[in-house]
Amino acid sequence: MEFKQHKLANDLSLIGEVNKSAKSAAVGVFVKTGARDESEQINGVSHFLEHMLFKGTERLSALQVNEAFDRTGADFNAATSEENTFFYARVLPEYLVEVTKLWIELMRPSLRDDDFDIEKNVIKEEIAMYKDLPSFDVMDRCRSLHFDSHPCGNSVLGSEDSITNLTAEQMRDYFAKRYAPNNMVLACAGNFDWGQICSIAEETCGNWQKQDVVRELGHCPGSKKKERIEKPNLAREHICLMSAGVSAQDPRRFAASLLGTIVGDDVGSRFFWELVDKALAEAAVMQFGAMDGTGVFHSYIRCSSENVAKVLEVVKDIFGGLSSGGITKDDLRKAKNKILSSLVIKNELPMGRLLDLGFNWIYLEQYRTVEEDIEAIKAVTVDYVHSLIEQFELGDFTQLSIGP
Repeated sequence: MEFKQHKLANDLSLIGEVNKSAKSAAVGVFVKTGARDESEQINGVSHFLEHMLFKGTERLSALQVNEAFDRTGADFNAATSEENTFFYARVLPEYLVEVTKLWIELMRPSLRDDDFDIEKNVIKEEIAMYKDLPSFDVMDRCRSLHFDSHPCGNSVLGSEDSITNLTAEQMRDYFAKRYAPNNMVLACAGNFDWGQICSIAEETCGNWQKQDVVRELGHCPGSKKKERIEKPNLAREHICLMSAGVSAQDPRRFAASLLGTIVGDDVGSRFFWELVDKALAEAAVMQFGAMDGTGVFHSYIRCSSENVAKVLEVVKDIFGGLSSGGITKDDLRKAKNKILSSLVIKNELPMGRLLDLGFNWIYLEQYRTVEEDIEAIKAVTVDYVHSLIEQFELGDFTQLSIGP
C-alpha cells in the first residue's frame, strides 16, 4: 500500500492509500463540523445539512442523485456526530472516479427552500423516533448532562423546537462557514488512480473559497450530576454513566480503549461476568470515545427497576476494584486480542481503511498504517493502564437514568 497526499491552494486536503491488489475502492468526504460547532439556536443544523446534500444541486434533483449512485452499484451513505459529518461510498474500482465527481458536486448543494421545508418534517419525525428508543434517549440526555455547558453536550439531532425554528437562511450561513475547503478532507482507499483523483479535485474544487473556521476546544471533566427521568409505558430501567477520558490527540487513547474493553466489552468483561452473567442486568457495556480535545468513557446498562440499587452497587465495586487492585496481565492480553482482531479485520477492506485514514487526518493530520496502530496497542502495559485509572476515576461519573 502506498500513501498519497496533496493540498490544493485553498487548503482542501486530498489523501489516499493506494492498494492495487484490492478488488474495491472507497471514497469519502470528511467535514470537520458537527453538533459541538452549533449554537443553541441552530442545534441540529449539521445533521439536517447531511440530509439536505442528498436533495441535489442546481443541476441534479434528489431523484437524479439517487439514480446516479444506483447505476454504479455504490454502497453509499453519510453520518453526523458531535464533531464530524462524513459522506462515503464503496464501489467497484471502475466507478470510483464517477462517484468521486458526484460527491464533489453534492458538496455544493442547492439548499432549496422547498426541499428544506419538506426535510424539516423528516428530521422532526426522526427526533420523535429516537425519543421512543430509551437506549438512545438515555445516552443523548446523559451526554448533555455530563458535558453541561461544554459544546460537546449539544444533541446531534437537535430538539423539536430548534429544528422548528431553524430557517433555510441560517442553514445556508452555517454551510458557507463550515463546508469550507480548509475544513474538509477528500480521502480515497483501495484500487484507484491517484493522479485522476487529484486532477478531478483541482478542476472542480479549486474555486471553493477558504473561510475562517474555528472550533471551541478544551477538556471537560464532566458535571458528575445524577438525574432520573420517569417515562410511562417503560418496563426496564435504562442507565447511562459517563466520566472523563483522554482526547483523540492523546497517545493514551489506545490504553483507554483497552480499559473500556476490559471493563465493559459485551462478552468476557467485568460488566459481563458481574452483571449480565449473574442476571442482574440484561445489557451492560462500557466504551471509550476519543474526541477533539477531550474524551469520555460511557456505559449503558439495562435492568429491572428492582435491580437498580444492586446493579449500581456492583458497578461501584467494579470501579473501586480498578482503583485498588488494577488489572491483570491476562485482562490486558485478552483485551488486546479483541481490539487487534477488530482492527485488522476492519482494515482488510478499503472501506475500513478509509475510515481510519480520514479520521486520523481530521484529528491528527497524520497518516498511520495498520501496523503502527497494531504496535501502539501491543506496546500498552499494565502499568500504563494503571496510570490512566489513577488519573481518570471511572467511579466519579455523571449518571442519567430513564425508567418506569
